[in-house]
Amino acid sequence: MRVKSTVNLNMARIHELTEAAVRALELTAEALHTEVVQAQVMPFDTGNLQNESTFVDCSQSAQGKVSLITSTPYARRLYYHPEYHFQTKANPNAGGEWYENWLPGGSQADFASKAFKQFYKRVGGV
Repeated sequence: MRVKSTVNLNMARIHELTEAAVRALELTAEALHTEVVQAQVMPFDTGNLQNESTFVDCSQSAQGKVSLITSTPYARRLYYHPEYHFQTKANPNAGGEWYENWLPGGSQADFASKAFKQFYKRVGGV
């Protein structure tokens, strides 16, 4: 028995889906940033750390990497010292290690994968 098959790749559609994946990645990072702000887990005194100094860096999104950056010099100290007594007037859930819920093993660990899937379907028209 002989079998013969021909495969035709729709390169235009493959390119569209690749671009959709990049855009979905960027949207997922923005959604994560919004989710963290709405969860009110970041330390909040003047709002600078949460609102002005934390942003999404999409400069390497075409390579499959986005970063959630907090650019203040004191962010690292606050993040890695959950034993500090954080003000909870503006953000009642404020504390150190504020991304832990969204990392593997956290209560929201599946947030990014679910968000990416939804964005990819919408942007890619899948």
